[in-house]
Amino acid sequence: MTQRFYLESLGCPKNDVDSDKIIGTLMLDGLERTDDASLADLVVVNTCAFIED
Repeated sequence: MTQRFYLESLGCPKNDVDSDKIIGTLMLDGLERTDDASLADLVVVNTCAFIED
């Protein structure tokens, strides 16, 4: 059975790139993405700290 993951990206738009990399890595490792956290075997919460531009 394929394991599923759910990713929630919070914070600034700059961490969208990090979220995309995480998603790509997990999918290459054979996990399937789900939009329902209750169905996930792994839940990832990606946040960022405030930075000065």
